[in-house]
Amino acid sequence: MKLSVIIPCHKDPYLQKTIDSLLENATGEIEVIAVLDGYWADPPLREDPRVRIVHLGEKTGMRGAINAGVAVARGEYLMRTDAHAIFGKGYDEILAKDCPPNCIVTPRRYFLDPIKWEVMDIPPVDYSKLVIQDIDDETRKWAGQDWRSRTKERKDIPIDETMAMQGSCWFMPHKWWDDVIGELQSEGYGTHYGDSHEMVFKTWKAGGKLLVNKNTWHAHKERSFPRSHNYGRAEAAPGWNYSVDLWKDYYLKEIKPKWGI
Repeated sequence: MKLSVIIPCHKDPYLQKTIDSLLENATGEIEVIAVLDGYWADPPLREDPRVRIVHLGEKTGMRGAINAGVAVARGEYLMRTDAHAIFGKGYDEILAKDCPPNCIVTPRRYFLDPIKWEVMDIPPVDYSKLVIQDIDDETRKWAGQDWRSRTKERKDIPIDETMAMQGSCWFMPHKWWDDVIGELQSEGYGTHYGDSHEMVFKTWKAGGKLLVNKNTWHAHKERSFPRSHNYGRAEAAPGWNYSVDLWKDYYLKEIKPKWGI
């Protein structure tokens, strides 16, 4: 098995369409692992020998669902996507072809209109700058800001290092997960947000990089459309603060100077 694609999902209405896009646009050998987090899909997902279903009897949250999917994944590479996305033709082989053993790779990100199920006429995101964002007087979180100056300066570089990613789609060698990521931690972080930042910090600490591959793409549901979960600011705030407190010194002393921001 070349690639295992993990989709953590809780009652997302676009899960089947996302699976269809993954299967239709893959050009190599893949398996899709749909992790149903505390529910059964209704109507049931269509049967396909390339699709495996992991059912969690109780809702564990996105982080636990991703861990559960990785635990049964058989692929040489791992990919995670949200349950409301579409993909460019050959995304699987394009990402695998240029994925170093010590890197996480994210494809170019477009914006999806889930009603029309098509890419919106909005410029894609290639580079994101990692910053600490003040939410209110008591809450801070890691955020990836659209890095337009870097996008313009490095527009002709097809595969390049970036500083942050949304987390809606990432790709890495299975061995890198096993050796470096280990699993996503829910204690402290909470059950839902911040998985991309945790993985990127772990990757940097281990001497790896986060790359954007502009040779392929995914389109993720644009944020003006309703979310499929109700995990709001009140639930997320403790985890946001925990993550900032955990990585802030490393970020300020080593990461910001390296990137010159």
